[in-house]
Amino acid sequence: MKFDVTILPHRLNEALPLAQAVEDYGFSGLWTSETAHNPFLPLTLAASATSRIDLGTAVAIAFPRSPMVTAQLAWDLAAQSNGRFILGLGTQIKTHITKRFSTDWTAPVPRLREYILSMRAIWDTFQTGAPLRFRGEHYRFTLMTPFFSPGPIETPDIPVYIAGVNEGLCRLAGEMCQGFHVHPFHTVRYLQQLIIPNIKAGAEKSGRAAQDIALSCAVFVVTGRDAAEMEQNKAFVRAQVAFYASTPSYSTVMDMHGWHDLYEQLNALSRQGEWAKMGELVSDDMLHEFAVVAPYDELADAVRARYEGLLHRVGYYFPFDPSETDRQIVWQQASRVFGA
Repeated sequence: MKFDVTILPHRLNEALPLAQAVEDYGFSGLWTSETAHNPFLPLTLAASATSRIDLGTAVAIAFPRSPMVTAQLAWDLAAQSNGRFILGLGTQIKTHITKRFSTDWTAPVPRLREYILSMRAIWDTFQTGAPLRFRGEHYRFTLMTPFFSPGPIETPDIPVYIAGVNEGLCRLAGEMCQGFHVHPFHTVRYLQQLIIPNIKAGAEKSGRAAQDIALSCAVFVVTGRDAAEMEQNKAFVRAQVAFYASTPSYSTVMDMHGWHDLYEQLNALSRQGEWAKMGELVSDDMLHEFAVVAPYDELADAVRARYEGLLHRVGYYFPFDPSETDRQIVWQQASRVFGA
C-alpha cells in the first residue's frame, strides 16, 4: 500500500517547498484538489521540484473544461514530470455544475465516459499525428493542425483516475480507467459490498483485471496528541461526516447501514442552515464506521490495519503541512509504517 498526501497551498509559490518536503519524507505521491484554487497549477511547481513521487489531481472537475483543455494540461504535466502525472477527474453535483460553473448538466456517467474517450483520441493525435476524428453525443473533435499540436512525448500513457460514490462511476472506472478515487465518506462495508464489486464488474466487461485498477482515498481520521485533543478533533470530523451524510448523492452509503431516517433528519437540517446541530446527531458508533480513530503515534498503524487489501493508495483527509510542528510525528510515523 502506498501512502500519499494532499497539499492545499493558499499561495501558488508554497507548492514548491511543500512538494520537496513530500519527497523528502519518502511518501509515494502528492495530490491537489479543486477547491478554492486551481488544481493543476501547483503541480507544475511540484514537477520541477521533485523527481520520484507521483503527482495528481484528486480531483479536477471535468465538465466545466473542454476535454481539449484538460488533454493539453495533462499532456504538458506528463511531459514535465517524466510520466509521473495522474489525471484525476470528478463529476461534481448538478448544483455546482450549473450554478457555480455555469455549465450544462447531463447524465454524468455516459458523459464522463465520452469525456475520457475524447481525451484519449486527442492524445493519440498529439502522439502519432493521426487525424482527429472523434464524434460523440456530447463532444465532437475534428480539427487539429500542426500549429496547435504539442507533438509526441516520451510518456504518452497518462493514467486516468475518476472519483465517485455509486455504482455507475465505479463500473466506469473498472471498464476504462487506471484508478478510482474513493470518497472519504465511505465505510469498510461500503468498500467491500458496493465499490469493489462494481469496479470488478466494470473490469470484467472490458476484459480487464480488477486488481489493475488502483483504489485511492484520503480517509477521515480522528487523531490528537492526547485524549483531550482527540475529543476536540471528534467534533470537527463529526461535522464533516454529517455534512456528507445530509447530501442526496451520498445517501446510498447511509442506506446500506440502515441510517436512512438519519439522512432525512440531516438533510432537513442542512436545508434550514442548522449546521451546528448536524454533527451532534453523529454517534460514536457511526463516527468509527467513517473515520479511523487513533492518537498521533498509532494513526498510521490503525489506517494500515483497516485498509490493507482494500486500498492501493491511502492518505489522510487533512492536508500535508510540515510547518505544523505538533503534527510532525504523524508524518514521521506514516513514513515509517508505510515504508515509503
